[in-house]
Amino acid sequence: MSANFNVSPSPHIRDRVKSSNIMLFVVIALLPATFFGIYNFRHENAWLLVLVTTASAVLAEYIYEKLMHKPVTIQDFSAVVTGLLLALNLPPTLPLWMGALGSVFAIIVVKQLFGGLGQNFMNPALGARCFLLISFTGKMTYFVYDGVTGPTPLANLRAGEAVNTFDMMMGNIRGTIGETSVIAIMIGAMFLILMGVIDLRIPGTYIVTFVIFITLFGGHGFDPQYITAHLCGGGLMLGAWFMATDYVTSPITKTGQIVYGVCLGLLTGIFRLFGGSAEGVSYAIIISNLLVPLIEKITLPRPFGKGGER
Repeated sequence: MSANFNVSPSPHIRDRVKSSNIMLFVVIALLPATFFGIYNFRHENAWLLVLVTTASAVLAEYIYEKLMHKPVTIQDFSAVVTGLLLALNLPPTLPLWMGALGSVFAIIVVKQLFGGLGQNFMNPALGARCFLLISFTGKMTYFVYDGVTGPTPLANLRAGEAVNTFDMMMGNIRGTIGETSVIAIMIGAMFLILMGVIDLRIPGTYIVTFVIFITLFGGHGFDPQYITAHLCGGGLMLGAWFMATDYVTSPITKTGQIVYGVCLGLLTGIFRLFGGSAEGVSYAIIISNLLVPLIEKITLPRPFGKGGER
């Protein structure tokens, strides 16, 4: 019993995969939707907005950490992911300074003021999107495609008008830079699944719950075209695969992830069918983020022998 043991704090299970590796995989997975969005909205110079928001996020993190005398963490790619996700959630005609302001808000207010990566209570990109939507509603709801302005297909669907679901799948529609092409989004999602970064539990539960909800309360029954239009519109796929699955703001327990997915589906359905906007994904994810501590408290397994019958 004379052997010496090395005692250290948790975590005791270590892995070669780092945060920077995971974030880099997410950046790669977002490239199909990014490149398609840049091409789709080339007349609006969408590439400039993507560049400005991403660069602003990285610069804001660097300056803040320098001023606060904290270790600089821009090499972990988390700021790049935040800036890129924010850009993909913005209309291509948004003024560049608003995109930069959103990036600064995401990094400083939502992320750094709460302790940095791993401490933020909501998805920074979605927090910034909602901030911009509240502050600049007109600019954030102004959509154009091929030089023609008008409502998004989801808004048309809400108004009872017919929509072209094939165009919605391909991405030849009005919307934000990264939400239009479901095919491009799914290419990136499949990459993340193959790399083991995400699994089907959260997005699968989210989508199934949402489909059940709009089938029961949408007034169209199980109408495949109606359901497909809802799934392809309004950033649901982008949110389900890339933002709802954020490690920091989603539950760690398997049961908790299922409960989380159900909450996402129910809230998105409520906002879309009964709310004042045709959208709902951003607010559904943020509210569900706030519910994560409660979900984990309920679903966290109890240690052996604790709380059991005597």
